[in-house]
Amino acid sequence: MLIDGGDGQLNAALEALDELGLKNRITIAGIAKGVDRDAGRERFFIPGKPAFRLDEKSPVLYYLQRLRDEAHRFAIGAHRGKRSAGLTKNPLDEIGGIGPARKRALLDRFGSARGVSRAGLSELEGVEGVNKELAKRIYDFFRDSNKH
Repeated sequence: MLIDGGDGQLNAALEALDELGLKNRITIAGIAKGVDRDAGRERFFIPGKPAFRLDEKSPVLYYLQRLRDEAHRFAIGAHRGKRSAGLTKNPLDEIGGIGPARKRALLDRFGSARGVSRAGLSELEGVEGVNKELAKRIYDFFRDSNKH
């Protein structure tokens, strides 16, 4: 197992492996960027041994750098995806009985989820596809102080 980080991250990973009963069953090492975070000056950490460096022209170093960089790219992409999904989430998605068509009708009528939240019961009932029961559910959802 290759850990992105130095001694501190390696020790945290070792503790986690120990809690899982895997500490001595998995080979583990850490890779940390060198002084001034320069690529090519990475230091490697293996439990119970002093830190070491590989030759700057080593194909093994090049491979491990690419491996680390790909892990970074993947993690950053996943984080951005989750963040952007959270930004596009609409409170209307949390109300049972509102699918894409009703959501579109509500947004067309009121302009935004905030506009829907300010609407009265009779205004909500006036939207195509919204009956009295659903209008009440929408109205109550936006007035429930525990949610908003």
